[in-house]
Amino acid sequence: MGGVNLVAGFRPELWREAAPDAAPAGLEGFNADIVGVEGFVMPATQHDAVLWISGAAYDVIFDVSRAAIAELHGLATVADETSSWPYRHDRDLTGFVDGTENPTLIEAPELVLVPEGSPGSGGTVLLLQKWEHDSAAWESLPLEEQEAVMGRTKLDSVELDDRPADSHAAMTDQDRFGKIFRRNMPYGTVTGHGTMFVGFSAEQRPLVAMLESMAGLAGGGRDALTRYTRALTGAYYFVPSAERLRGG
Repeated sequence: MGGVNLVAGFRPELWREAAPDAAPAGLEGFNADIVGVEGFVMPATQHDAVLWISGAAYDVIFDVSRAAIAELHGLATVADETSSWPYRHDRDLTGFVDGTENPTLIEAPELVLVPEGSPGSGGTVLLLQKWEHDSAAWESLPLEEQEAVMGRTKLDSVELDDRPADSHAAMTDQDRFGKIFRRNMPYGTVTGHGTMFVGFSAEQRPLVAMLESMAGLAGGGRDALTRYTRALTGAYYFVPSAERLRGG
C-alpha cells in the first residue's frame, strides 16, 4: 500500500557481459524479426534494459519512475515508455480472461524461475511485446466467432471441446510448449489500445516456440488472433533475482 513493485530486466547479452557466472546458457535477445506466413511479422525492438514499475496509485509510480530516470542519468536514456492499467480485474481489451493457464502463485516459482544450481538461479526470462488491437474488426465479430478465435468461452474462460486448430488457445497450448507465467496489461486510449504481453519462463525455448507457432512457422497456418492484433515491439530480457542484484 502506497509503494511499488519493480522488475528490472537486462538484454541477455548485456547481462552475460556484466555477470557471466549468472547468465543462463544460450539466452539471446530478440535480435531479428519473426517473419511468419502471409507476410505476418513480429518485429524485433530489443533494448538494453527494462524497468516495470507497478503500484496502486499512478502518482507513486510517476515519482518512482522519475527517480529511476534520475539515478540512471549519464548511463541510460529512455527509449520507450508505456503506461498500463488493469481492466475488469483479469481481462484484456478483447474482453476475454487473460492468463487462464497460468500456474498458481504457489506453483509458479518452480516453473518459471531458473532452478538452483544453474547459472542465473532465481532469475527468469521475460518476453515483452506490445500488441495493438484492431478493435473495430474484433468487435464486429459475433460472440461465437470471437470464442472460436480464442478457443475459449468469453464469459467464464472454459476451453472449447472443439477448439479450432488455429485458435489462440491451441496455438499457444502450454501442455505442448511448456509452462509460462503471464502478467499481461492493457494499455492505451479509447481510440488506440492493446495489450502489453508480459511472459515469464525458466527457459527461453517455450516463449520462442509459442511465437513461432503464432506466426505459422510450426505448420497449420498462423494464430487466428493475429488477424485482429499485431505486434509493435519484441524483446527478451533476463530478470535476475533480487538477491543477485543486491549482491552486485
